[in-house]
Amino acid sequence: MTGKPQERLSVLPAAQEHILKQQDGKARLLRAVTELSPAFALAVPHEETFRIRDDVGFFQAVRSVLAKSMPGEQKTDEELDHAIRQIISKAVVSDEIVDIFASAGLKKPDLSILSDEFLTEVRGMPQKNLAVELLRKLLTGEIKVRSRKNVVQAKSFAEMLEQAVRKYQNRAIEAAQVIEEMIGLAKDMRRAHERGERLGLTEDEMAFYDALETNDSAVKVLGDETLRTIAREVAEAVRKNVTIDWTVRENVRAQLRVIVKRILRKYGYPPDKQEKATQTVLEQAEVLCSEVL
Repeated sequence: MTGKPQERLSVLPAAQEHILKQQDGKARLLRAVTELSPAFALAVPHEETFRIRDDVGFFQAVRSVLAKSMPGEQKTDEELDHAIRQIISKAVVSDEIVDIFASAGLKKPDLSILSDEFLTEVRGMPQKNLAVELLRKLLTGEIKVRSRKNVVQAKSFAEMLEQAVRKYQNRAIEAAQVIEEMIGLAKDMRRAHERGERLGLTEDEMAFYDALETNDSAVKVLGDETLRTIAREVAEAVRKNVTIDWTVRENVRAQLRVIVKRILRKYGYPPDKQEKATQTVLEQAEVLCSEVL
């Protein structure tokens, strides 16, 4: 309670680790402190509040780092936190913004890259449950960012992350194991990001390439060159319609559907796969148009 701000921050990783080890620990802590904070504010200036204010500040700080949102997540309401910090003059974090990475002793990562250096740092953290929570937030944020660019990739990675987290929450695997799974997922995401460069496709073209079910054996026989050509033509067709709010005009959607199916037939795309591919392409096109408009 009496140390410098950075010294006070240094106690938070152990506190988070303790909470995350408990059954539903994070949810219970968030709920309890959310109920505690307004109750404490209402009780001020009763003399008892001055006796416990440092403890309240500590719990508030732990809650802040556990609840801190990542890119793509809905931001929490910080107004109450600010009010409580004003009331609690000796709060653990004072008026500083709590940085979840700084409190864990880590450098803030480049979310678009998820570098090997950062992943190695996380792997070496002594607080394994906290490492899981950090990786979960990072990957969830990255997936949400990707969902605005590549629907297929985002869905695939979201399912993989959900499976890993579910196994961990059900105690089917230990924290160290889920960390390895998440690090593997982070590396897969990085490789997926680099794939477009290797194939010579733009980000938009790569999204449509993925929408073509390129891993399906029946589709693979077309070859990379043909699939790249299809992706480029589909992307160009969508670009020509991008200035039209076709997301609310069924006739424009229908027109684009016809164009996509024509392109697929032109290059011999498997007939029994065309409907699903067209639906996925239209879903990806909606995302692209919503980003541009």
